[in-house]
Parts: sequence; C-alpha cells; structure tokens
Amino acid sequence: MTMFFWDWTMIILIPGLIISAIAQAKVTSSFNRYSRIQSRSGLTGFETANRLLAVQNVPVTLHSIAGNLTDHFDPRNKTIGLSQPVGNSASLAAVAVAAHETGHAYQDYEGYFGLKFRNAIVPVCNFATNAAWPLFFIGLIFGGASQYGVMLMNIGILFFSFSLIFNLVTLPVEFNASHRALVMLQENQMLGPDEIKGARRVLSAAAMTYVAATLVSFLNLLRMILLRDSRS
Repeated sequence: MTMFFWDWTMIILIPGLIISAIAQAKVTSSFNRYSRIQSRSGLTGFETANRLLAVQNVPVTLHSIAGNLTDHFDPRNKTIGLSQPVGNSASLAAVAVAAHETGHAYQDYEGYFGLKFRNAIVPVCNFATNAAWPLFFIGLIFGGASQYGVMLMNIGILFFSFSLIFNLVTLPVEFNASHRALVMLQENQMLGPDEIKGARRVLSAAAMTYVAATLVSFLNLLRMILLRDSRS
C-alpha cells in the first residue's frame, strides 16, 4: 500500500501550501514595512486600544504577551493581549493590529452573532479536528476489506469537516473586525486618510492568512474523500 502521508493525493495540497506561504510572507512584509512608519498621533498600540475601548466604555482589560503577532482578544475573560511589537509601538502597523483586536472586543460587547457562534463551536471543532485524522488513518488501514474501515473513514471525514466549518465561520468575523478597526480609527481621528491606507494594507494581508487556512482545510477534506474512494 502507498504510504499514507506520501501518496499521490499530496499534490492536491500544493496550491494551498503555496498560497499559505505567500500569505504569511505578505503579512510579515506588510507588518515590517509599516512598523517603520510612525503614526502622526504618536499613540502606541496600548494607547490606541485603551482610547477605542473608552469610547463605548467597553469593559476589557489589556495586557502584554510574549511573541510576535500573537495579539488576540479572549472573550472568556474579556482581555486583549498585545505583543510587545504592537503594544509598545506607535507605528501604523501596531495601531492597525491593536484596533483590529479592539474590533473583536466590540463584537463581543455588542453580541455580534458571528463571534458568538464561533466561540460556541470551538470546543466541538477542536475535538473533532484532533480526532479526525487518527480515525481516518485507522479506517484507511482496514480499507474496503471491512465495513468498519469505511465507517471509520467516513467518521474521520465528517469530523474534519468541522475544521472547514470553523474556518468558514472565522472569515466574516475577521473581516468584520478589520472593518470596524478602520472605521473606528477614522471616526476618532487617530489616523489620517493617508495613514488609513497603510493600516488597511496591514489588515488585508492578515486577512489573507485566514483565506489561505480555509483553502488548505478544504483541500485536506477533498484529499480525505479521494483517499477513501480509492481504498473502498
């Protein structure tokens, strides 16, 4: 039997992996470029998030976290974690990223359905995605020689579909947070019209990584289906 991880279906993943690499390189390039351009307001990422949260008195706590581009909003404890290159910098890139995470905080505060739905399915999606490949692999070993093999492959495929669902749900949530960020920065005059263009490029590049992740998830699901059909 052909090695499971090195069979012909691997070529299906190539477009997704290439796009993922391009998207990641674009994120790094855009962030580095606009990290060298300081905002005229002089506001750091922490100051940007604080001011935006204060506009609607959104009850969220800010704190510093390790890493690079590890910034995130945690709806469980209502906190925004900003990495040092973002929280302590007054660059256009830092302001854009901080505003994006504040956009997520606003989504949570306003009860945005997309974010609520994504948060609700996280435990199920994590469990299903982690169990998908082991179940599928066991079923693949049995193959068409056993009805249980086909059943396990089908369960694996069903479980992995949750990964695609999660990524599809994530896309509008991330795009909405970026849109909110740009609108808030404009309305509160934290960035000028020319600076908004730079912030938009940073956030657009980041959004492409989610598009790439969705594509890779879809291609992996397609690969599983083709492997099942070739063995059953």
